[in-house]
Order: sequence, then structure tokens, then C-alpha cells
Amino acid sequence: MIRTGISTLALAAMLAFTPAHAQDAAPTAAEAQAFIDKVQAEYTAFNLTASRVAWINATYITDDSDALAAEYGARGTEMAVKYALEAAKYQKAAGLTAEQQRQLTMLRGAITLPAPTRPGAADELSTIATRIGSMYGKGKGTLNGKPVNGSDIEAAMGESRNPEELKEMWVSWHDQVGAPMRGDYARMVGIANEGAKELGFADTGAMWRSGYDMPPADFIKLTDGIWNDLKPLYTALHTYVRAKLNAKYGDAVQPKTGPIRADLLGNMWAQEWGNIYDIVAPAGAGDLGYDVGELLTAKGYDWKKMVETGEGFYSSLGMEKLPESFWERSQFLKPRDREVQCHASAWDIDEKDDLRIKMCIKVNSDDFVTIHHELGHNYYQRAYKALPQLYRNGANDGFHEAIGDFVALSITPDYLVQIGLLDQSKVPSADKDIGLLLRQAMDKVAFLPFGLIVDKWRWGVFDGSIPTGGYEAGWNKLRLDYQGIVPPVARDETKFDPGAKYHIPNNTPYARYFLARVLQFQFYKAACDQAGWKGPLHRCSFFGNKEVGAKLNKMLEMGASKPWPDALQAFTGSREMSGKAMAEYFAPLKAWLDKQNKGQPKGW
Repeated sequence: MIRTGISTLALAAMLAFTPAHAQDAAPTAAEAQAFIDKVQAEYTAFNLTASRVAWINATYITDDSDALAAEYGARGTEMAVKYALEAAKYQKAAGLTAEQQRQLTMLRGAITLPAPTRPGAADELSTIATRIGSMYGKGKGTLNGKPVNGSDIEAAMGESRNPEELKEMWVSWHDQVGAPMRGDYARMVGIANEGAKELGFADTGAMWRSGYDMPPADFIKLTDGIWNDLKPLYTALHTYVRAKLNAKYGDAVQPKTGPIRADLLGNMWAQEWGNIYDIVAPAGAGDLGYDVGELLTAKGYDWKKMVETGEGFYSSLGMEKLPESFWERSQFLKPRDREVQCHASAWDIDEKDDLRIKMCIKVNSDDFVTIHHELGHNYYQRAYKALPQLYRNGANDGFHEAIGDFVALSITPDYLVQIGLLDQSKVPSADKDIGLLLRQAMDKVAFLPFGLIVDKWRWGVFDGSIPTGGYEAGWNKLRLDYQGIVPPVARDETKFDPGAKYHIPNNTPYARYFLARVLQFQFYKAACDQAGWKGPLHRCSFFGNKEVGAKLNKMLEMGASKPWPDALQAFTGSREMSGKAMAEYFAPLKAWLDKQNKGQPKGW
């Protein structure tokens, strides 16, 4: 996750600026440019304070930090809506250049939750958003009747193989974290939709989809098309995993046919299944001969050594080391004395060099990968820092998520040898490739439908096709239709299971993660081609290749200054987002899964 962008900003003195066309005179292109310059300067000036407030609230959750975050959130919302409304008017100016039009469009859609301009709306919206975000941060489930916080219950879901424990953790987390925020969430949706309509959008979901240099409806077609290309791979994986779960737990826990029980997949949201690799590993090929978490422990890695190793990857590509302030100001561990948000995120406090990550690092494989991912955000942020304010972002939000992910794909056995974690003699031979690919697919492929449905659910909520009285049913239908999973117990409309996922109460758009899953393979294949890699794609590591690093940095330095197809072309040579590279990466696994699944009922 990344924490940056105009939607998080606030501005105390926003009413000091009176638009040039206040007297109803038609605006000119010169006045539009003056408006754009003024807005960017004021955003930049106030962002430092707003970002610090947000950081304190995330790393020191108290009533006071909640109140400050709500106050600054309200100011930021009012500012963003005010400037979005002004931008819509300036877009009618004669003689605008294409770049001016694009900048004004960015301002028009620069807020995640738009409040209407009526008095009190921004305060109410910000208060609700802060409250439910903090409810999530303080949330706890139970294990054997004892309270367990968010990061610990996530870890336990991956470790337990007791179906009753898994059910308890799943139900307690969803009941205690999600359900209480349902009323607040519905109220928040109503206010945000009111604001989006003032800005000229059909609803908040349409506004979110307007940020991809294409009409909102075309974005739905793009994502659906990519999913349809990759759905056969997911279905094959689902069929195989269901059979393995049935073999382990029996018909009473996991039937041979139909959907998979959500709590059995090693993850609270069944979004990534890698934690249950031990259950599905194929005989012989499944034992990779190493576990990254065990390697880290054996070599005495702590949080700092893990972060230094992630930094070392980027340094090997020729990128400058992180500033000393990164090490002084980041949150690496969960403090013992206070409530914090443990959900990993990357921060760019001053839009220059005050880069940070916020994590509660544990010495395991997941956090090793996450560190590589979050640092990708930081290096992207630093690469585009010299651009004008509006362009200090990823080419689209999927780009920002994909950078670290594609670097993490390079955490191959050869890379682990190069950094001294794995002995050369322990590198898996070619006959282990199916195991390597299956382990990757359990996270990368399994995630695809979840990456779509979080926002498909919200788009439905925002446009009314999922009504307030059908939040839970709408969520579970999408989970069944796309993921082929069901809750471990019956759920009714007193529940609010979507709220038990961080990105829902924290209003983080999620389509970016789906795009990132696809883009990372496009980036990875391009990097491997540039490095002259000749072996199987999934074995490639471009660690240490400064030519790849130089070309990558050119794309990163573009930020959002050009439409995303331009940035994609700069690094990959293609202007089309496509699932082809991902399909190529997993092609050997797909062929193997099809053989394993012969005679098995497909789908659910």
C-alpha cells in the first residue's frame, strides 16, 4: 500500500484564493494555467503538515490523534472538492492545451471521498472515515476465546490447521471488526455520492474509475477482459486446491465439489493461499528444499537486516540508498505501549526525501516480500519528486503497486544464493519447478478474483445495484461467483464482512492491486528480456543489472506526467495492459494442473 497523493492533503487557507472567473466571465487558458499553478503550490505547501498528522494518527492511535486526523481530513476534503469544482469550470476555457485539460481532469478526480459543499458535510464525512479506520486499527478477533490483534490473527490464520480454530478466528474477526461499522459505512457512502454528483460524476465509483486516462465504462471492460483471459488458470488452481483440502479435512469440512470454505485457505480474506502450500504441495516436486522464513531465522535476520536486504536489491540496480531519516522515522516494529496500524504502507512525507515505511515486521517470508514491495513505492516516490505536484504519482495506481511486486518476483533461488541466504547446493533442480510455480500461484493467481471484487462490490454499493440492505448478500455473491468461496458459517444482513478488510474502512481503492498483479509480470518479463535471460521465465533474477535499473528509473521518473500507456511503453515496449506475460510465466503449471485435475469436477 502507498500513502501519498492529493486525496490525503489538507489546506488551512484554501478560501484565500478567489477564482479568476468569479464574476461569471468566461475563463481564459491563461487564467486556467494560473489556477493550476496556484493549486499545485498550495497543495505542496500544506502537504507536509497534513502528512505528519496522518502519520501520527497511524502510528499513535489516540482520541487526540483521531481528532486531529479528522480535522485535517475535513480540511483536505473541502479543499479537494472546492478545487475539483473550480477545475470543472476551467475545463470550459477556450484554447486549453491537451496537458492543461489532463491536469484539470486530475484535479477534478483528485479525491477518494468527495464531500458535498453544504455546511458540515466535510466534517461529518471525515469524522466517520476516521472513526471506522480507527475501529479497524484497534480491531481484535479471538483464538481459543482470548483476544488477538490484527497482525497476530493474520499470522495465526496461516499457521493453524485446526478447522475449529480457523472458524473461530474468521467469525470473531468479521463479527467484531466488520459488523459494528456497517451503519457508519452506509452513511459515508451517501455523503460521498452526494459529493461525487456535485463534481459531475454519476457516483463515487465512476469518479474512481475516471483516473485511468479512459472513460469509466471502458475501465470495467479492460479489467473484465484481463480476468477472462486468466480465469482458466484460476479455475484450474481452485479445482486442485479444493481436492487437496478435501483429502486433508474430509467431506464434512471441505466437500469434494462446489466452493471452498473461506477460512481454510490460510488467509483471513482467502485472498492469497500461499500459507497452506504444505497442504497442496505435489509429492516430490513440492518439497523445494528451503523455506525463506526458516532461512532468515537460520541466518539470524532481524527486522533491520530484512529491510537492508530489500534496500540492497534496489541499490544493485544502481539506485541511490535510502536517506538516514528513513531509518530514524519509519515504524518497523509494533510498539508495546500503544495502538498503531500494523498494515504495511509506504509514505512520502515531504514529497522529497522523507521516505518511510510503516510495518510491524515479523521474521517470515511474507514480510520479506512485503518489504521489497513497500520499498518499491519509496523508490518510485523519490524518482518523480522533481515533477510538478500533480504528476508526483504513479502512471496509474496499478503502476505504484506493481513496481515492488515485480522486484519481489526476482526473489528466486538464484537471488537468495547471491545474497547469501541459500547455499548453492540447496537450489532446487528443474524437477522442482512445478513446486516453485505452484507456491507462487497460491499467492499471485489466487489473488486475481479478490483483486477485482473489492471494488466491484464498492462500485455496486456506490451505484445502488448493491443496496444498503443487501451489503452482505452482495459481498458473498461476488465472493462465490468470482472466487468460488463461501463463509464457514451462514451470514445475514446484521453482518458487514467487507468491513473486516482494511481497504474498505480505510477507503483505499483496490482495482490498483488487480492491475498490479498483471503489470508486475509485464514488467518482470520486460526486465528479464532486457537482461538477456534465456531460461524459464520464473527462474529469472535481474538482481545487479544496472541496465535494467536505468531503464526502469526512466519510467519511474515519468511519474504521472504522461498517460499510463506512454509509461508502460517506455519500459516494456507495449502500450497494452495484458495478462499474456502472467499466463506465460505460469504456463508449465497450467499444463500440470490440467493433468492433476482429470476426472475432478471443475468450477463451483
